[in-house]
Amino acid sequence: MKMPFTEMNTRNRKSLVANPLACTGCRSCESVCSLIKTRQLDLERARLHIDRDPLEGNFVPKTCHHCSIPYCLKACPVDAIRISEKNGTVLIDHENCNGCGECQKACPYGMIIYDEEQKKAFKCDFCGGHPQCVRICPMNALGIAIFEAKESK
Repeated sequence: MKMPFTEMNTRNRKSLVANPLACTGCRSCESVCSLIKTRQLDLERARLHIDRDPLEGNFVPKTCHHCSIPYCLKACPVDAIRISEKNGTVLIDHENCNGCGECQKACPYGMIIYDEEQKKAFKCDFCGGHPQCVRICPMNALGIAIFEAKESK
C-alpha cells in the first residue's frame, strides 16, 4: 500500500522483538522458520538469526523490525515491497521481485536474505500475523510489539 511518509511512519503495525538476556541460543526459532518457509532444515535460510558467542554465553536474536520507515520499501525499484493492510508489517511480493538486491542493501538490520536458487529477496513475513518463532521459543525470548498510530494534536 502506498502512503504518505507521515502516515507510513505512524501507522498501526506489529513487529518482532527479542530479549537477548532470555535467549539461550537453542536455535528453535531458526529451525521452525526454515522448516516453514523452505521446507528444509537450513538455518542459514531462516528469516531470523541468532548471533552466537557461546564462549561468552551471549546469544542475540536478530529479527526484522517491520520498520516504521521501511528503507527496503523505498529502495525497491519495482514496487515489490508493500505494507500489509492487515497488521502493518512489511512484505515482499515474490512475483514482482526482480532480485536486484537494493532492498537488502537498504535494510539497516541486515534482515533481508537473497535466495540464490530462486534469485529473489526474502524476509520475515510475520507468518501471516502469527509468527511461529515466537510460539516455539522455549525461553520466551521473542515477542510481538504492537505500535498504535497516534492522532496529531
